[in-house]
Amino acid sequence: MALILPGSGASASINLESIGQASSFASSAFASPSVSPTQTYKRLITADRIRLAAAESLNLDLTELPVPTIDLVDQTGLIRVELTGPSPTDAQLRAEAILQAFQSELTLLRNDELKMREQSSVSAIDDYRTSVIATRVDIDRLQQETGFLSKDQFTAQVRENDALRVLTENAKVRLLEKTAYVKALEETLGLPAQTAARVLNLYSDNSYLTFSKDASDKAAVLAEMRSIYGSQHPRVVEALAQYTLAQKSLVSIAVALTGLSKSEILNLEMSQKSDRTDLLADLVRNEAARQGASAEFETLHKRCLEERLKLEKIAPMAAQLEDLQRDFRVSEAVFTSAIARGQSSKVDVYASYPLVQVLEAPSLPVKPSSPRRMLTIAVGVAATLCVIFSLTLGWARFGIINWLIARREERRA
Repeated sequence: MALILPGSGASASINLESIGQASSFASSAFASPSVSPTQTYKRLITADRIRLAAAESLNLDLTELPVPTIDLVDQTGLIRVELTGPSPTDAQLRAEAILQAFQSELTLLRNDELKMREQSSVSAIDDYRTSVIATRVDIDRLQQETGFLSKDQFTAQVRENDALRVLTENAKVRLLEKTAYVKALEETLGLPAQTAARVLNLYSDNSYLTFSKDASDKAAVLAEMRSIYGSQHPRVVEALAQYTLAQKSLVSIAVALTGLSKSEILNLEMSQKSDRTDLLADLVRNEAARQGASAEFETLHKRCLEERLKLEKIAPMAAQLEDLQRDFRVSEAVFTSAIARGQSSKVDVYASYPLVQVLEAPSLPVKPSSPRRMLTIAVGVAATLCVIFSLTLGWARFGIINWLIARREERRA
């Protein structure tokens, strides 16, 4: 029979998106100059374990099964195997048994190699799995502490804090504008915004308006009397007394309604004429707007400070979370790649023991390898001639010896 080892290798590569890459490569059986696969298989075919397995399949003793004759063809991957037997059929059966035992042994060796590889890869995969789980636990802990699922959320909060700081600055500018405007109105009117609000409330009270109208009418009567009579005239004195009483009543009502002191009421410009009322209303409106702007600024400023302190506190945690997530992605890629390599290595069964194919199956001999008839006849003829020649020499030996002795005697004489 004849076996052949293909000389080319095989390779395969798999890329899984977002998971990893797995590749397998089986080099050529003749790639290494220091190792000859044909010599390896030659020793394996002639090994006792192969012969023993073949002998057991044939119900023979090991001593009854001869060692196969191996012939390696130079510069090729051919292995020629010959076995002898008492008959052509026995020789063929022995060759088939050797071939079957050889292929079974190769299968066992390859499976044992894959098993050992799988054990080593399982150990490495367990280490990778442990690393991935530990990193995942750290990530979950940080996510619970910070409330962030990723670094992008921290970045978004930083952007929100920057936007909040801009809003706070704008609110501060609006507050300064309102404060300056209110202060200018207070200086113009000569009273604070709170007093202006009370004055406006006073202007809207019906009783005050009634007394104010009465005081105005009596002031007009007093002015008319003074223009006609002297200051000591009874009508002037009476008009002055009525006006004074009306004015006191008006002040009393103003004090009761506004809560201001009598002196503050007397110092106020109580007139409802001209644009003073509009200025008072404008002052009150802008004071309310200023208070709203102040509350907005304080709220935004407080919130901005709280957010900034929170960001400063969790910034190291967010950086650590980013590092852990990067480590997790790397560990996960290594883990999945290790699994893929472990699975793909099962396909590479010819890495250490190259593929061998049966080029010629065990054949049935058409003639015996020994003895050879012509050779036997030639040997018989040669042996017969040797015997005849030996007998002839033995028969002629006595005469030759006598002739030699006679010649010696003659020479002596």
